Amino acid sequence: MAIFLDENSRVIVAGMTGSEGLKHTKRMLAAGTNVVGGVNPRKAGQEVGFDDRSLPVFGTTADAMAATGADVTVLFVPPPFVKDAVIEAVDAGIGLAVVITEGVPVHDSAYFWAHAVATGGQTRIIGPNCPGVISPGKANAGIIPADITKPGAIGLVSKSGTLTYQLMHELRDFGFSTCVGIGGDPVIGTTHIDAIEAFEADPETELIVLIGEIGGDAEERAAAYVREHVTKPVVGYVAGFTAPEGKTMGHAGAIVSGSAGTAAAKKQALEAAGIAVGRTPSETATLAREILGG
Repeated sequence: MAIFLDENSRVIVAGMTGSEGLKHTKRMLAAGTNVVGGVNPRKAGQEVGFDDRSLPVFGTTADAMAATGADVTVLFVPPPFVKDAVIEAVDAGIGLAVVITEGVPVHDSAYFWAHAVATGGQTRIIGPNCPGVISPGKANAGIIPADITKPGAIGLVSKSGTLTYQLMHELRDFGFSTCVGIGGDPVIGTTHIDAIEAFEADPETELIVLIGEIGGDAEERAAAYVREHVTKPVVGYVAGFTAPEGKTMGHAGAIVSGSAGTAAAKKQALEAAGIAVGRTPSETATLAREILGG
């Protein structure tokens, strides 16, 4: 099985006609994703040709959903237009919106997230500034490479795109149910806790891998959730053990102040919840292997 995305998902791509949209739509199709169209109000009515098919372009998310039955949208939209594009998708009632775009103003992210909650929370938002979500062998919504792993029993949730790919590759012989890149921005839609809750409920996910970064308290909150609600084994990694205090690090804009938000503090919180934590990605993969008997 999988969470959030499976072989029945019908995907549209907002910004499909742009260079990034075109490139990654082609990759999603090659991964077996059921991409059914794109959205660009300036190119509505056109078609875009790919290797073995042409996909229609619609003026709005609602139009695309009405014509194709789409339930997932992947957004490759320039930062100034992301807020309106997500609000449009939420108002159309789509089930999942994956916001790939980097550089979205935090105020805009907070606005469209609040709008989604205020309108009933029927649209799950992943991102922004994320690699997306992949259920290997079923569907791929985003930019995660589809050929570095296989279907399996590990569920992965990560703030970091690059570390998502590394752990997928290192544990490729076991495979994954779903890998979720939630993004490292200060305001995001789906959190570690949301993904962990879904993995706990997925009968075919046997082990959960959690990847975090310095700054904020998302990992500490995830640790508290795991301690109270999760019965499956969880292994973790926190990027930034060597990061100097007081210096903004990486795309997360993470800043460490005193002991708050440090990798060591997060590691301590995770281990207190019974989560095995590696100091490197490879060590984290080794911990997962030991639990799975490999």
